[in-house]
Amino acid sequence: MKYDAPQRAKAAGIYPYFRAIESDQDTEVVINGKKVLMFGSNAYLGLTNHPKVKEAAVAATKKYGTGMAGSRFLNGTLDIHLELERKLANFMDKDEAIVFPTGFSVNEGVLGCITDRNDFIIWDERDHASIIEGIRTSFSTKYKFRHNDMGSLEKQLKRCDPRRVKLIVVDGVFSMEGDLANLPEIVRLARKYNANIMVDEAHSLGVLGKRYSGKGVCDHFGLLDDVDLVMGTFSKSLASIGGFIAGEYAVINYLRHNARTNIFSASITPASTAAASVALDILKSEPERVKRLWELTHYAIKQFKEKGFELGPTETPIMPLYVRDNDKTFLITKLLFEEGIFVNPVVSPAVAPDDTLIRYSLMATHTKEQIDFSIEHIANVFKKLQIIE
Repeated sequence: MKYDAPQRAKAAGIYPYFRAIESDQDTEVVINGKKVLMFGSNAYLGLTNHPKVKEAAVAATKKYGTGMAGSRFLNGTLDIHLELERKLANFMDKDEAIVFPTGFSVNEGVLGCITDRNDFIIWDERDHASIIEGIRTSFSTKYKFRHNDMGSLEKQLKRCDPRRVKLIVVDGVFSMEGDLANLPEIVRLARKYNANIMVDEAHSLGVLGKRYSGKGVCDHFGLLDDVDLVMGTFSKSLASIGGFIAGEYAVINYLRHNARTNIFSASITPASTAAASVALDILKSEPERVKRLWELTHYAIKQFKEKGFELGPTETPIMPLYVRDNDKTFLITKLLFEEGIFVNPVVSPAVAPDDTLIRYSLMATHTKEQIDFSIEHIANVFKKLQIIE
């Protein structure tokens, strides 16, 4: 097998990956000794550098050590793991929650065991790779529906045996395009066909929710009670690493004893656990952070649209700037980095070749001056390459 795509990109001087950051993860970072504005982070609330979060991580390391040396199932459960699970369950208005080592391992572990060979999993074609990997390990019948197409979803539900379990799995916010799952219609169809729902809140936790709650898409639509399983991660708004699944007691108890990615993985470190726990406290006590994030989001989207960018259906701080050309997407990333702006290229196979884009994302700690600077330079590069007029 000959795989030389990275080598060819490096030879052309447009390889955009594994750029080593030499500073803290903030609105400005240092790469190769150069300061650049960070518009490629998922730290939506800007908490990775918060003094209380860092202090909690240090204190937990001093008390518990650096690692667990075992899984939650055996020797790897701490009192702070249980405390965080109680806090998450309460925050998400569910009976119980389990913490996993990563967000990816939540989806992979849960979907690999939650249904059996006679059941059905129905999923959106743009669901995150972790959902797809989890579905691949399941023995259930899998049906894919077109992105946010409720007619397509209903068509797949009609194919399912009405006597069997039917689980609909969707991202709350789709991580590349920034649009929301049509949860009100998904709930309506789930009721009609007696199906269950699992929502991945990875990119909506800390971002969406009524009265800036940060609880996610389910709360945003007022449908938390109608969703059976809610998944979330710590590596974005909660300034750490790890993930969780929340739901009713019987289901979570089953997952606790059957999800292989939790049973057979070393548990989340003390530092990560404490950091996520304090970040959750800050999210709950400072809704103004979420409000600020939305003020900046509306501000940036308005500017991008006025300058003629094709943004797609985004409704969140994730803004896809469509390029629709792989090589140009790489080149834009390079040119913007030279201008002091870090953004992420999204190319095939992550998206279709005609859907390549620059992923621009905001943190609540960005300033309007930083946003103005970035948009002006991005517009200049897009004009230079004749992507916008």
